[in-house]
Amino acid sequence: MFMVYWTVGDREEGCAHSKFFASSEMGAAMHFMEQLRMRKRAGESIGFVTMCSENPQSVGQAGVADPAPDYNWKKRRR
Repeated sequence: MFMVYWTVGDREEGCAHSKFFASSEMGAAMHFMEQLRMRKRAGESIGFVTMCSENPQSVGQAGVADPAPDYNWKKRRR
């Protein structure tokens, strides 16, 4: 899954926007981002164009957390 984010307006009063793309639509997401950047180059007040992805088949949860109590990793030095 992909999300494209961008702002419209000046940096102090910009309005945030987003658009969702399915996992099979990465090319469409990149094409959409390029269209936004072309509009920016043409003078429109568009900024902060970026894309994020989230893998729905990830085996672990996203983010940072303390390790499980049974986790016992040690670095071995010689």
